[in-house]
Amino acid sequence: MDEARLRSLTPNVLAVLVRRGADFAAAEDAVQEALVEAVRVWPTAPPREPKGWLITVAWRKFLDETRADTARRRREDLVDQEPAPGPAASRDDTLQLYFLCAHPSLTPSSAVALTLRAVGGLTTRQIARAYLVPEATMAQRISRAKRTVSGVRFDQPGDVATVLRVLYLVFNEGYSGDIDLAAEAIRLTRQLAAAIDHPEVSGLLALMLLHHARRATRTAPDGSLVPLAEQDRGRWDTASIAEGVAILQAALARDRLGEFQAHAAIAALHADAPTAEETDWVQIVEWYDELLRLTDSPVVRLNRAVAVGQADGPRAGLAALAELDGTLPRHTAVAAYLHERDGDLATAARLYAEAAHKASSLAERDHLTRQAARLNARGRG
Repeated sequence: MDEARLRSLTPNVLAVLVRRGADFAAAEDAVQEALVEAVRVWPTAPPREPKGWLITVAWRKFLDETRADTARRRREDLVDQEPAPGPAASRDDTLQLYFLCAHPSLTPSSAVALTLRAVGGLTTRQIARAYLVPEATMAQRISRAKRTVSGVRFDQPGDVATVLRVLYLVFNEGYSGDIDLAAEAIRLTRQLAAAIDHPEVSGLLALMLLHHARRATRTAPDGSLVPLAEQDRGRWDTASIAEGVAILQAALARDRLGEFQAHAAIAALHADAPTAEETDWVQIVEWYDELLRLTDSPVVRLNRAVAVGQADGPRAGLAALAELDGTLPRHTAVAAYLHERDGDLATAARLYAEAAHKASSLAERDHLTRQAARLNARGRG
């Protein structure tokens, strides 16, 4: 069984059923049943046309359920539409599924779960394990999402920006258990890039590749966080960096700048620097200025303050930070870092300790606590 191949066929099979008039929720259930049947049958009797086989079996599963449901009155019409065995049409409806799963009526968590299930071909159990929630909880989330989009017309144009944000949410979840969500997000974004010619899709793919290239160096063997400046750049994935930069350059050449392209440009500048000291912080500040023109995000302003502190000195960074809301996540940690670079170790230690109490993860809390302890020890010395 080629699980990757099976999962790659899932969105197209689902799209065929929906295009033929099947309700999305019922169609998705039928496709899942067909996948289970494939896992049982294919190892000993692989079909010549896997996609056609899945469509035929899924359609029959849907019809069986329809006959037993309230849609019995439509049974004869549906039976007449049953596809004949053999090669399936090559039309790729994956793009419409992306838009459907990223429907604005869904919450971000529901959109992510539905995308992983319907487009990614993951099982409910796999998704639940990845998000560290009970399988029953994830099943309810997916069921609600399917009911929400069941009445949505399949031929309506979708919002690419929403789809990209859903994929970026998947990427930022990282990985847990047997499903690597970062790698899965890259796979799905590659799939989307093949289905739609859009520079922001390329920008997101480049951004993911450039970030993912540093993954092996982000944590120490004991699980503690390793800041970017301290990472072993010799262990970065140079092939992913080269691919990401090439994709980004092609996107930027189209002169349709978007926020994911700008983020990727910043990531590329970090990846291009042989050492942390050689980072082109002046150009990074310029890219943050571009980002602010595209999206006036408080998080972008916070990151820009760090870049300004590197390019123009810590006091310039603190001045930029003073213009921002102090309740922003990571604001206190950034203030601590800039005060340390300015030589005010006592203030920096106090702020690191304060930031540790606000940290959103155990790894971040431990890292900030160690920073405070390090400066306190220096102060006593």
